[in-house]
Amino acid sequence: MEQFIRVDMTTQQVTSGPLPEKYVGLGGRALTSNFVNDEVKPTCHALGKNNKLIFAPGLLSGTSAPNSGRLSVGAKSPLTGTIKECNTGGLFSQKMAKMGIKAFVVEGKPADDKFYIIKIDMNGVSIEEAPESILGGCGNYEAIQILNEKYGAKVGIALAGPAGEHRLPSANISFKDPESNIRSAGRGGLGAVMGSKNVKAIIIDDAGAKPVPVADPEKFRAAAKIFARALLDHPVAGQGLAAYGTDVLVNILNEAGGLPAHNFTAGRIDYNDNFSGETMNALITERGGDGKVSHGCHPGCIIRCSQWYPDKKGKYITSGFEYETVWGLGADAGIKDFDAIAYIDRAMDDVGVDSIEIAVAVATAMEGGLIPWGDGEGVLQIVKDMAKPTPLARIIAGGCAIVGKLCGLYRVPVVKDQAIPAYDPRAVKGIGLTYATTPMGADHTAGYCISGNILKVGADIDPLKKDGQIEYARAMQIGTAAVDSTGMCLFVYFGIADNPGGYQALIDMINAQYGLELTAEDVDKLGESVLKVERDFNKRAGFTNAHDRLPEFMEYEPIEPHNVVWDFTPEEIDEVYNF
Repeated sequence: MEQFIRVDMTTQQVTSGPLPEKYVGLGGRALTSNFVNDEVKPTCHALGKNNKLIFAPGLLSGTSAPNSGRLSVGAKSPLTGTIKECNTGGLFSQKMAKMGIKAFVVEGKPADDKFYIIKIDMNGVSIEEAPESILGGCGNYEAIQILNEKYGAKVGIALAGPAGEHRLPSANISFKDPESNIRSAGRGGLGAVMGSKNVKAIIIDDAGAKPVPVADPEKFRAAAKIFARALLDHPVAGQGLAAYGTDVLVNILNEAGGLPAHNFTAGRIDYNDNFSGETMNALITERGGDGKVSHGCHPGCIIRCSQWYPDKKGKYITSGFEYETVWGLGADAGIKDFDAIAYIDRAMDDVGVDSIEIAVAVATAMEGGLIPWGDGEGVLQIVKDMAKPTPLARIIAGGCAIVGKLCGLYRVPVVKDQAIPAYDPRAVKGIGLTYATTPMGADHTAGYCISGNILKVGADIDPLKKDGQIEYARAMQIGTAAVDSTGMCLFVYFGIADNPGGYQALIDMINAQYGLELTAEDVDKLGESVLKVERDFNKRAGFTNAHDRLPEFMEYEPIEPHNVVWDFTPEEIDEVYNF
């Protein structure tokens, strides 16, 4: 039986039953967004008792499908005020699926100020007080080790880090990965929502669980083989990401003139080789020790875009060292030392904050005079102070929009109060339309137009021109909403965009698992339905088309080296969601 579990933190009562009929056939983002739209009051305070936090594996999670270990987490965002779906790797999704849990909901709010641990195993769900040893500023790395000792090294763990305990708007939910390091449901402050429920950790133990049932195992295996080959044969999914990680994009975007620098005042820097993907590969290889050039964030990952980045003595510093983090601290904030950026990345994982939001907030604070430009040591201390937190740490962890207001700046790179990621929309216009219109606030993963604008995968659209961008941004957001519902990593797109056989294999795996006969058109309709549900929530929360706009300064401040501005009209932007 597919289980739907609720934990009411007000009463500490647990209810478990079959998946409601209206959610049958949904998984991942489709399930979380439909649930949030159905049950969360759109005008509620995101940190109040009426918000709800939902975890849902994707349709293919827990199977042998390559790269199917992603988890969706949904709630109303305390950062944006919009609906939010965050996506993460780690162990949680596959364990939930193997246990037959289609969704797990945390609702209500305790009357006391104690923090709790929720434990899920094959015998049910229990709630207990969190030990003092993992509270009061204990970092996520140490907390995971303490919880491993208490519950066993094989359990999955979701954590509200110190930032989540303090309900800071940029707090994420941190997840244990296969080696007990950290992956994150990063954007929108969902760690603060978890902290507002007084839930410090969720433990999931799938000991005794049976394999996920598959209606047609032979057909599933055949489709999975074709799908895996499509990924491995692609130069981006199969070679580039494994060799250089997502950080391969530093040199690519710098050359394209779309690498936002010094708080979005330029699109190119001259010190990009300090922290490029090629440099990362060389340093990891040279230093040896704990270093790994390629690593998977969850079991079954064959793209392996993650890595273990070591210090000069070969000792592990951080993993999942992403392009967006490196860009934000390196190009946008001007920190030129790669190791300094790595230590800040580790510290952000340890306190549990979104590395994109913090990095962009830091660059904005530098322009506002709160932090010297390029001050890696100062930024590291501020991030560590988020565990306390100090007044300056609170301000930075409040996010880019708050920093901009407090510093009296007009150049504040946010949409719906969420920081714009690592691609300047003036020079890469397709991603600008995604930033403007996605229900999530500025989010590159909501419709990754970099694929066709820059990498020429799936499309070939001039990033500097408006031609074709509206249709492309629309299609990418629809497709992404569907992929996020399968439990697949976003990067599978590279392997299927130009490979009809690979895309069909993805659909065939879903059909084989559930005994269905879905078509590509059905998958598109799923993506469309998810976006419509998310837009409906935002509309009822008070958002209008007027919120689907980029910062005004981008309309009149050209970005070098192409000296281009954001030139889409409001009417053109509104066409993205004309479906």
